[in-house]
Amino acid sequence: MPSTLTPDQDSAAISLIRGFAMDAPLYAKSGHQGTAMALAPLAHVLYSRIMSHDPTNPAWPDRDRFILSNGHASILQYSMLFLNGYGLELDDIKQFRQWQSATPGHPEVGHTAGVEVTTGPLGQGFANAVGMAIAERSLADRFGSDVQDHHTFVVAGDGCFMEGLSHEAASMAGHLKLGSLICVHDDNRITIDGNTNLAYSDDVAMRFSSYGWHVENVGEIADDCDALEAALRRAMAVTDQPSLIILRSHIGFPSPDLTDTHEAHGNPFTLELTNRTKDAMGIPQEPFWAPTELVDAYRAAAAQRGQAASAQWQQRFDASALNRAEWDACWAATGLAGWTESLPTFAQGESIATRVAIQKVFDATLAQLPGLVAGSADLTANTGTKLVGQVAQSAATPGGRQVYYGIREHAMAAVMIGMSLHGGVLPVGGTFLVFADYLRPSVRLAALSKAKVVFVLTHDSVGVGEDGPTHQPVEQLASLRIIPDLQVLRPADANETAQAWRIAVEHDGPTVLVLSRQNLPVCTDGSAAVTGAATLSAAANPQVVLVATGSEVHLCVAAAEQLASQGIGANVVSMPSWDRFERQSAHYRSSVFPQGVPVLSVEAGTTFGWARYAHDSIGIDRFGASAPGALVLDKLGINIDNIVARATALAAKA
Repeated sequence: MPSTLTPDQDSAAISLIRGFAMDAPLYAKSGHQGTAMALAPLAHVLYSRIMSHDPTNPAWPDRDRFILSNGHASILQYSMLFLNGYGLELDDIKQFRQWQSATPGHPEVGHTAGVEVTTGPLGQGFANAVGMAIAERSLADRFGSDVQDHHTFVVAGDGCFMEGLSHEAASMAGHLKLGSLICVHDDNRITIDGNTNLAYSDDVAMRFSSYGWHVENVGEIADDCDALEAALRRAMAVTDQPSLIILRSHIGFPSPDLTDTHEAHGNPFTLELTNRTKDAMGIPQEPFWAPTELVDAYRAAAAQRGQAASAQWQQRFDASALNRAEWDACWAATGLAGWTESLPTFAQGESIATRVAIQKVFDATLAQLPGLVAGSADLTANTGTKLVGQVAQSAATPGGRQVYYGIREHAMAAVMIGMSLHGGVLPVGGTFLVFADYLRPSVRLAALSKAKVVFVLTHDSVGVGEDGPTHQPVEQLASLRIIPDLQVLRPADANETAQAWRIAVEHDGPTVLVLSRQNLPVCTDGSAAVTGAATLSAAANPQVVLVATGSEVHLCVAAAEQLASQGIGANVVSMPSWDRFERQSAHYRSSVFPQGVPVLSVEAGTTFGWARYAHDSIGIDRFGASAPGALVLDKLGINIDNIVARATALAAKA
């Protein structure tokens, strides 16, 4: 859609953005102005000439997505949200980086209207954009291009491209031929330490060309709105490759003092330097200069364009023959009505690994969960994330619900966040628990973003066996539990696994399912997954409580039987989820752990954290060993005899 702004309004808007970019960090005494100043024309062109977006309806499904991967330049995005009328007002800009403001230090999805993803850790937003492009293409294939046909625009800097995550994500995007993905590389050649030549000499054009991207080096056009628009439209015309536009920008421009210097990156300009730059731009020295007539004209133009675009989409949607129930379920990332009735149950005593059980659960519920898209980092069969009968996501089969992420754990997690935050997709990704550190930064951001994604992390203990300590997680479960707003479940058996999947689908944020490699006997009805912990068996006069998670629960059941034969009453508690248990009432929690009854925890991992619930803990506070899994578990004390002995001693002290 053509812009209705005049050339003079274009120029004034760019100056306003640059003024905000200096004033907000100056008055906050914190922030990054240089990149925002340099990219003001680009942001203006994207929002006023290129992107299909509606400030009066920020969440309409077919809008173009904008991601600022170099999120430290957040004032650039806030300036655009202010100018376009997304709800930010001048006082919000003045409260940049302040307590409970709508303009935090880095963009946060769900906090500020118009922000699509949470960015800041470099490279994350770029990888999120890949996920958004996958989601758009998948939905277009399923429901038709009349209701899903938009672009994902991402701005990324040198720092984003130095991070290894960008290599993983860019490689995947090129392989999948994501034609709706357009990245503008802010080639300003400056980092905090100084010029990029201190540490970086990549040929970015050759690198992305080798990934299969369409690449255009547009050179010195960072201040030329018409040339920027033309370059973006050329990229939009490429449909069979993601596009990279390499834009040579000058950080801090048009500062007469700090253009092209690393001081312009993250040190707020002084008032004197700010005023000198404003003089160079020909605008008043007043702070937060925002002429009412300019802002009103900008917002009116944005509303006119946006409302027309979203209304036209609504007409197409209303005329579409798509399945509304499936559409609604996809966008809610949940199941069709009654979907939980398809959850399988497993017979008591049946022996099945929870990683195998999850695949059976996926297969049983797949038809009722139209948004479900699953895959793994080259461990699809190993982690139970193989969807039976589904084709691979690819350029040839864009609606494929099986995603092969390759050996790219970090990108997998970040891409899943992008898919989720785009909407219309419920992404599941699997790898081994021991590799959680490869994807941890993205798991943390999933929690911070409240992105509805499910991480299936299998081979969850030293029971992995012969692969040895490099592949035997002992500390990973504890490290995941400490991440705020991350739901973590380690089910005891197949029934708890089925209920854990139901809980993950019903949850409004990210979930980690921690699953076993080895077979486990079915010993629960699954209800403990709902409450986080539940008593499986209760003694008439309990002298000790045995609490365990995952593969250790059935050992506690057997140990309780031996203790009973010795006249020691033991309650057995399955506790798949600490965080869910903590959300229960105090009355319920005290019923699981009765006051005055000592508690022994049993888990094949570090005992860190168990002091919250237990008076003594059996665990593994060392790395594992290379040997058959059952032998390693036994040698490290995860066995019935040790549980009985420690429980007996604990009960005797009570």
